[in-house]
Amino acid sequence: MYYVDGEPIADTKSPDGPIETRWDRRRFGAKLVNPANRRKLTVIVVGTGLAGGSAAATLGEAGYRVKSYCYQDSPRRAHSIAAQGGINAAKNYRNDGDSIHRLFYDTVKGGDFRSRESNVYRLAQVSVEIIDQCVAQGVPFAREYGGLLDNRSFGGAQVSRTFYARGQTGQQLLLGAYQALERQVAAGTVETYTRHEMLELIVVDGRARGIVVRDLVTGEIRTDFADAVVLATGGYGNVFFLSTNAKGCNVTASWRAHRKGALFANPCYTQIHPTCIPQSGEHQSKLTLMSESLRNDGRVWVPLEAGDPRAPGDIPEAERDYYLERIYPSFGNLVPRDIASRATKNVCDEGRGVGPGGLGVYLDFADAIGRLGRDAVEAKYGNLFEMYERITGEDPYEVPMRIYPAVHYTMGGLWVDYDLQATIPGLFVIGEANFSDHGANRLGASALMQGLADGYFVLPNTINDYLAAGPFPQVDAGHPDAVEARTAVEDRLTRLLAVDGDRTVDSFHRELGRIMWDYCGMERTEEGLRKAIDLIRALRDEYWQRVRVPGSAATLNQALEKAGRVADFFELAELMCVDALHRTESCGGHFRAESQTEDGEARRDDEHFTYVAAWEWAGASAPPVLHKEDLTFEYVQPSQRSYK
Repeated sequence: MYYVDGEPIADTKSPDGPIETRWDRRRFGAKLVNPANRRKLTVIVVGTGLAGGSAAATLGEAGYRVKSYCYQDSPRRAHSIAAQGGINAAKNYRNDGDSIHRLFYDTVKGGDFRSRESNVYRLAQVSVEIIDQCVAQGVPFAREYGGLLDNRSFGGAQVSRTFYARGQTGQQLLLGAYQALERQVAAGTVETYTRHEMLELIVVDGRARGIVVRDLVTGEIRTDFADAVVLATGGYGNVFFLSTNAKGCNVTASWRAHRKGALFANPCYTQIHPTCIPQSGEHQSKLTLMSESLRNDGRVWVPLEAGDPRAPGDIPEAERDYYLERIYPSFGNLVPRDIASRATKNVCDEGRGVGPGGLGVYLDFADAIGRLGRDAVEAKYGNLFEMYERITGEDPYEVPMRIYPAVHYTMGGLWVDYDLQATIPGLFVIGEANFSDHGANRLGASALMQGLADGYFVLPNTINDYLAAGPFPQVDAGHPDAVEARTAVEDRLTRLLAVDGDRTVDSFHRELGRIMWDYCGMERTEEGLRKAIDLIRALRDEYWQRVRVPGSAATLNQALEKAGRVADFFELAELMCVDALHRTESCGGHFRAESQTEDGEARRDDEHFTYVAAWEWAGASAPPVLHKEDLTFEYVQPSQRSYK
């Protein structure tokens, strides 16, 4: 038995009535905290990416006492800095038919009708405010000749709504949030703790009241307390070992909260990005993203004939298959990521892939250079072209780029209600760490939008409703629940060091990643998922018998850091496979081979699976408990997704 059914769950905070006014009515109905009382309340924010950095800055500016934690050596090193292509907003600057409702529609459809309408509509509304906020901060968005903000198109949309700063949008937005954060540090409302990793959540009387952290330089374990805890710790794509995520990205903070009672929603929804540099060999430890914005002007193709050995320049137009343009004429190369990734897998499976192992397709800019000129292409994408050349040694101005899908983003995460509060009162989860806005697939340029929406605009309004009941009773390091949490962390570290086996942490992580990619990657089957669960369980048992972690816990020890993270990845991986196994439909990034249309597209089962799967931890030796949150659609009626 892989799981047991539990009681249904509902989002009780989402208002009913007209969707256009739900967010305004929720803000008005929420309790407020007057400025004098805010100074008596403390909030811990874990993570300093776009969601965490903007939340800490905004809460600090509102007058709360904020403690900001990150494991990097600076908040600026958060992985949000790696986002390239842009951020969506329904400004309709191009006058091409965009609107808040169209962004809402595109996002619900792009998520394959597995997201909440209320959350997505709020995201579309707030998107308009995000751009104004960031421009006021001085974020250097690209501008047209006349000085107006420029837009470009992105996958899953037929309008141009994506604001960008060349290929470094995430970096520029993060610097804006970082400046806002440092301003509050200087004002004394925010304290920052870098190179500290959260290893446990402290729950007192059913409420989240603090965290246990390890100083990654000295090894010191300590506890910290607050009236509320905010997790902004990103996604869990590194469970696959090879992904576009920074090597430090992990699930530990979210997983520790999950083990303390926070439900984990839709863990099987993993986004495979279609535009990544193909793996060059078994030695590789991560993959590199090439921005989806390149699909605006680059054309994706493979040779018509399998095994064609010719160089791309020697293959005439008539012998090329521009397969995205052929299969999806309405959207062409700008179909959503899940659609493009599967189409690429299919042509490579047919033997028409290019490069080593046939695991690649061409992304060709010859037409764009001929139409616009090299200078114009360089102005839009120059830093991306330079990055590609440095990694591959090939000049994409002269030779088409080679790309292949890779794990990128995770739509699953801790379950939250409309207020972004988890099932543990006082625990709020924002950005990629929660599950709330993207359904089964994330449209490009929506991650930055959600992170900043949650941090600047949503959480600062909804957390007031919870904190209005505070300050809560004082908790210190001597409280039994705090002692228990700290002791659990120390015992776990001691256990990892005591194994003293003969295999490295990375060797286990790489093997786990291969299992996940093979059986829970771009295509899943019942047989494969059952096999994966057995393999994961066996490998996890071996991990706790053979892993070798040199050094001690009382000093800088990166092997120990990785060991704890990989131990959590093992438990998450099994839940991902159980979630994928129970969902016998295909939707978005979750593609079950048994559930597809005649032409190979995802076939949803709305009758049986129109719900959020929210999983409860029942113990290390007990199957997880499935709680279902039914999804209802009043404004966008579910239909077969078509981008043709």
